[in-house]
Amino acid sequence: MRFTTFAATALFTALSVPLAFAADVMPANGMLVNAGGMTVYVFDKDVADSGKSACSGGCLVAWPAVIATDAAPAAPYGSIKREDNGAMQLTYKGKPLYLYKEDKKPGDVAGDNFKNVWHVVKP
Repeated sequence: MRFTTFAATALFTALSVPLAFAADVMPANGMLVNAGGMTVYVFDKDVADSGKSACSGGCLVAWPAVIATDAAPAAPYGSIKREDNGAMQLTYKGKPLYLYKEDKKPGDVAGDNFKNVWHVVKP
């Protein structure tokens, strides 16, 4: 499955919250990562298949949303429309996906079990 990057510059100026632009989300070393090898996370406060993200404002600064660039990702991926900015956020098994700003290099997992509510996605 491939999710391609789109015009980030125009979108960054149009949006009021930070977003993570993922080219590819794929399994690697027992977890999901984006094309740059950065670890992908889920948030326990998000309810699977609710169509909503519980992370906004300051939360979204620390945990940027992974943006779905494919209009109809194939299962187990999907997307939701973010209420705060209208962007399409990628989901995995119905849960929105995020990156963690404190992960500095590919393979970092500093956000795993953060406050016991953030977890690495293990496909």
